[in-house]
Formats: sequence, C-alpha cells, structure tokens
Amino acid sequence: MKIAFLCTPEFALPSLDMLFQGGHELAVFTQPDRPVGRHATLTPPPTKAYALERGIPVFQFEKIRLPEGVAALKAFSPELMVTAAFGQILSAENLAIPKYGCINVHGSLLPKYRGAAPIQWAIIEGETETGVTTMMTDVGMDTGDILLADRVAIGEDETAGELFTRLSVLGAQTLKQTIAVLEAGELVRTPQDELQATRYPMLKKEHGKLDFSQPAKSVHDRVRGTNPWPGAYALLGGEVLKIHKTRRSDRPAASEPAGLLTGNAKSGLYVRCADEWLEILELQATGGKRLAAKDYLAGKTLEGKVLV
Repeated sequence: MKIAFLCTPEFALPSLDMLFQGGHELAVFTQPDRPVGRHATLTPPPTKAYALERGIPVFQFEKIRLPEGVAALKAFSPELMVTAAFGQILSAENLAIPKYGCINVHGSLLPKYRGAAPIQWAIIEGETETGVTTMMTDVGMDTGDILLADRVAIGEDETAGELFTRLSVLGAQTLKQTIAVLEAGELVRTPQDELQATRYPMLKKEHGKLDFSQPAKSVHDRVRGTNPWPGAYALLGGEVLKIHKTRRSDRPAASEPAGLLTGNAKSGLYVRCADEWLEILELQATGGKRLAAKDYLAGKTLEGKVLV
C-alpha cells in the first residue's frame, strides 16, 4: 500500500520500521530539524534519520496544513495516511487526500488521555493500566473513531520513559493489525464516548514541581511520570534539587511536617509527604551529577531540612 507516514519522535520508529519491513511504498512527512543540546546543534527528527538511511523520501513542514504541505501530500498521492506523535493538527484538506483516510497511533486507551503527552499523564494520574489505540483521524484533537486498542499494565515503579518504549513497540503491532483488517475490508469504526473523554496539556517544566502536601503515591507518580522529561524537582534552601527516582516506604510516620527530610548514607533518604514517608533513591543538586541517595549523602547530612 502507498502510505504517507506523518511522524516525528522515537515513539513512531517501531511503526515506521514495521511499515518499511512490510514492503509498503512510503514517504515520511515530519517536523523541521531543531536545535538540540547545550550547543543548539541542528538535529533531524529521529524518523527523518531512519528514513534517509533507507532511501525513504522525506518532506519537512512547520505546518503541513498550509498550501505547500497539502501540495506535497497530493503529489505523493497516498492511499493511506498514518500519524504517530506527529505534533501537528491536520486540516480537512489534508485528510481528504488519501483514499482510505488517516489512521493515528495514540499512546492511551481513548477517549481517556487525549492530547500530546498521554503516556506521561497516565502515570502522573496514578493509572495502573494504559495502552495504544488506533483511530481514524479527524480535524479534532484525538476525537476520531476508534479502530483497535491493546492494553498493558503499568508497573508500580515504571517511568514514563520506560512505558514510552513499551508502548511504541505495542503501537507498531496494533497498527499492523489495523492495516491488515483495513486491507481485508473488515475495519470497524467505533465513535468515542465524549462523556468518558479526558484531555491533558503538553508537559511543561513546571509540571515537574513536587508538592509534598500530597499523598506519597501522588508524589511518586509525578516523579515517574516526568522522568525523563521535564524531570521532578523541589527546592532545598532555595536551590533546585532534582528528584530522579523514588520508592514507596513503610517507614513509620507520626505528625512530621510535609517536605521534612530524614536519613543518612547508611539508612537512605526519606521525605515526608501528606500521609507517609517516601524514599528518595536518586537525586541531583544544581550543577552536580545524578547520584544514588546514599552516595549523595556521603559526608553530608540533610537531616531535619525541608523540601518545598
């Protein structure tokens, strides 16, 4: 099948590889190269790099819904469009081009967690299950008819980065099944239940700020959900302290104030939350290296200090 694949980050790579290995005639439409890192090195999207290595045509647009993007899609004349974490809203003119419409691979069980960061928000919100949904793209934000969905459990200590990797692989499998059903003429479209729909914003740095007046599970979930980006943090004496990894604890709690720190290099580091202590396993001071808590505490103490 002739497929225009609209994709940008690593999440889309397993799906792109599946389509390539499946012998489909492909063109990749992606975002422009962006400056990355301390030196702002202009870097291509991962999907562009993959495509160029395999001789797949690549087209880059800041806004594919503008005339030049529409013209490029029409020139390629795809039978099907597929999107996976593309990062742009498509127009009705875009969507009218392919014979079979546009299928989106979304990292949640729609209609829950619509938006740009469904994997991260599912963890932050304490979900124990999520999955991947393929849907027919329309002009709304993740509002199209559901095609297929596959579920997975979320580990108690699993980070967004780890879940991202698992769901990207699952997404490729779900997409492969969806295209097979489409080619067989057996595709069933199920409208989304708007009463069950939830939508979450794109993650920003401030979403990593920890609030120790919340229950320990909520703090733990935010640490996991913002790992690796934007990263969880709190303030210690006015300085940013990054919290990379935590663990639920059975340490006895009394009436200690929220944010209180206790522990040492031998016993480990704990912070008081609304209901119980939470163990901090990995952290990083401003300008310092990421360290295990016991290494961070070697030769120093945080006993009695407070995180805010």
